[in-house]
Amino acid sequence: MSVVNHRVRLWGPAWAMMAVIFVLSSLSHLPSAAGAVDDGVAHALEYGVLAALLLRGFAGARWDGVTARAAWLAVLLTILYGVTDEVHQWFVPVRTAEVADLSADAVGATVAAGLIWAWSIVTVRGQP
Repeated sequence: MSVVNHRVRLWGPAWAMMAVIFVLSSLSHLPSAAGAVDDGVAHALEYGVLAALLLRGFAGARWDGVTARAAWLAVLLTILYGVTDEVHQWFVPVRTAEVADLSADAVGATVAAGLIWAWSIVTVRGQP
């Protein structure tokens, strides 16, 4: 497998999730199905998925690669992306930048990365 193909397999899902978030943030009005979920919950879920995908990349898609450092890097990068997303929304008509949204992003990222890190400890220690 080529280096480029390997990197795309590792990081492509995270980049795709970032693209989805960017496109949704570019819309002045979200699709009606998005309104069925509380805004804070939606932010936590979106950014939890992003943190999980970034952690996957940092870990090299291996359970033994999921370390505390990799988890914190994933959380930090996810929160930084959340900041850029809020700034982006500031320039979209009808949308606003909100600290509450960024807080939900941070909670979702932290919970997801923490759960994956904890599960990796159980998984790696359980191996012979």
